[in-house]
Amino acid sequence: MKKKIILRLALGFPIGVTIGQIISIVISLIWAKGNYAPCVPELAVAMGNEINAIILQTILCGLLGMGFAASSVIWEVEHWGITKQTGIYFLIVSIIMMPIAYFTYWMKHSIAGFLSYFGIFTLIFVIVWIIQFTIGRHNVRKINENLQTYRKH
Repeated sequence: MKKKIILRLALGFPIGVTIGQIISIVISLIWAKGNYAPCVPELAVAMGNEINAIILQTILCGLLGMGFAASSVIWEVEHWGITKQTGIYFLIVSIIMMPIAYFTYWMKHSIAGFLSYFGIFTLIFVIVWIIQFTIGRHNVRKINENLQTYRKH
């Protein structure tokens, strides 16, 4: 398990940075009117300039990727039920995500901003969870069908 966590930590950083870049490009395409907006203006102001802001955001996106990747081993703890796995995974990724979202100014620095961001994060988590669960259930059904077919022969 330790080796898996270390490997996922190592892979998680570049994946997190890549996802962060893709998100900044998509956001720029939607809201920046033909310009590239690599970070929110509040972060650039807080960091003194845009390059410092981008460096911080890149590092934090990498750490976010590491956190999500490393904590994914929770799904492989077979003696835990799906409810326990989901709850612990959600707790860990929330603890990682919320401070990063705060420091990068992805959320407004207010209680309402925090609650709004956490609500959106939770909604996205639930949607992804349902999709993954549905795919997993479909795969198990296929395996069971193949086993039934194999047993008949």
